[in-house]
Amino acid sequence: MPTPGESRRRVRTYEPTRTWGALRAQVQHVRLAARGLTGEQWKWPSGLPGWDVRLLVVHIVRQVEAMGTMLAAEPPAAGAKTVGLDTWALSTAGIAEKLDAATRAEEARTADPLVALEAAAEQLAALEAEATRADRLVPSPFGPMRASDFLVTRLVELVVHSDDLARATGIEIGFDRHAVAGAVRVLADALAAKAPGNSVEVRVPPYAAVQCVEGPRHTRGTPPNVVETDPMTWLRLSTGRSSFADEVDAARVSASGERADLAAYLPVLG
Repeated sequence: MPTPGESRRRVRTYEPTRTWGALRAQVQHVRLAARGLTGEQWKWPSGLPGWDVRLLVVHIVRQVEAMGTMLAAEPPAAGAKTVGLDTWALSTAGIAEKLDAATRAEEARTADPLVALEAAAEQLAALEAEATRADRLVPSPFGPMRASDFLVTRLVELVVHSDDLARATGIEIGFDRHAVAGAVRVLADALAAKAPGNSVEVRVPPYAAVQCVEGPRHTRGTPPNVVETDPMTWLRLSTGRSSFADEVDAARVSASGERADLAAYLPVLG
């Protein structure tokens, strides 16, 4: 079911071939980083509640495998009503406990997360033709999705968890520019869907600018309420890795105007 914001805004589209290339590139960055983990680092806290680095990497493996899993599943009926990226982003919090349990079960079955990651990455290559089809439907926990949209969700997951892994271990991880751009835009659009309106402009240069929050609409010039931040800070805010107040205090977020406090609307991805 589309969110209210989806029905009133122009839906952003993502070029499937570029998305595919960005996903493959980000998976490769994670592979290289994981190869550098030491024995002790696998036991370090991941920054996610109750998860160590090993569990985080197993979760990343599951995200890489998910495209193949969805393509191999029974496809939704032809003509089925699909859900979009806004609905996916805003619905993930509702299955957080289920995802946690599934990840822990998979971790118990995984002898070596690095070997599993390498295998999952290698298996991606054969999926491109089907994964990039806009007319191919796949199941999701929230309803049928276009394969090309589900592919974008994998991009968001990989970018967000790449940052988790880098911060947890101190290992430098590369970020594909198109992967970061896609993740930033999906989560900015989800905010606009969660808090529809035109009184606040949220800017994440150079990738996104959206309007949100009910209130007076500006028609010309600089909006009276503006929030601006960098891409990585936005990813952490929109996924609950950091708080709006803390990022403002640290000067990583600029917020001007009486409606520019976004704390009530964050995070957008559970």
